[in-house]
Formats: sequence, C-alpha cells, structure tokens
Amino acid sequence: MSASVNADNAEPNLTPMLDMVFQLITFFMLVMNFKANEIDQNLKLPVVGSARPVDTTAEDQLLVLNINAQGQLIMAKQVIENVEDKLKREAQGSIMTAKIHGRDLKFGDDLPAWVVLRADQNTPFKAVNRVIRACQDNGYRNFALMALDRPAK
Repeated sequence: MSASVNADNAEPNLTPMLDMVFQLITFFMLVMNFKANEIDQNLKLPVVGSARPVDTTAEDQLLVLNINAQGQLIMAKQVIENVEDKLKREAQGSIMTAKIHGRDLKFGDDLPAWVVLRADQNTPFKAVNRVIRACQDNGYRNFALMALDRPAK
C-alpha cells in the first residue's frame, strides 16, 4: 500500500529550531557580565606602574564601589547618600548569598567578598577612608584599589 501525502497538511518540525534558540538564550545568560553596569567610566583612575588584576576565587563575591572626585559613593550609576546604611545592606546580602552556598555566617563575620574600590585620582583621602571603614565595620576584609598601569589615551 502506498501512503498518499497531502501537501496542504505538511507541517515543519520546529523542535530542533526551538532547541537551538533555547541554547542560545542560555549561552548569552551565562556569559553576560552584570558587573560591567557597576563600573563608572567617568572616573579618572590613578596611574600606578605595578597595577595588576584582582585575584579572586570563584566563591568570592565582588562589591564594586566607585568614588568620584567630590567624594561621593556611586553604585550602579546612582549616588549613595547614606554610605554606612547602604554598605550594611550589602553585607546582609552577602551573608544571605553565603548561606545559600552552605556557609554559616552572621553579621560581623569576615565576608567571602572582595571590595573593589575605584576612586578618582582627585578623590580626597578622607572620602576613601570613610568608605573603607564602613566596609570593615560590616565584615568586608578584602580590598582591591583599582588603578591603571599606564595613562589612559
């Protein structure tokens, strides 16, 4: 017996195409860099010849803090008015993230995070010191001060 094929009822198999679309979406979600939004490109970082990248492990969290020339803390492109309160909330978030990963931490413990300080070259030391002290009061112990290894073009 021969089977008759009706051209009006032919439907393409979309399963392979949908599978490929979902794989592409997953790929782009995994490689997207969400930390890039936290970097303030308007800062003029100081130049230090021995500058090198931050050495972190996969378990370490990164907290990127930008301090402009006026001494204002900027996070995710927003000026933070109450620095101490904001850093306390960030520390609580780090504790929650650590608990999700199986680490039993409480407020005041050393946090498994790196604070990346990006201060403008004209930022007063008093402003940088205030942010560092607020971080230390909330359990942050690892700091990286960002600088350029050669002048920007």
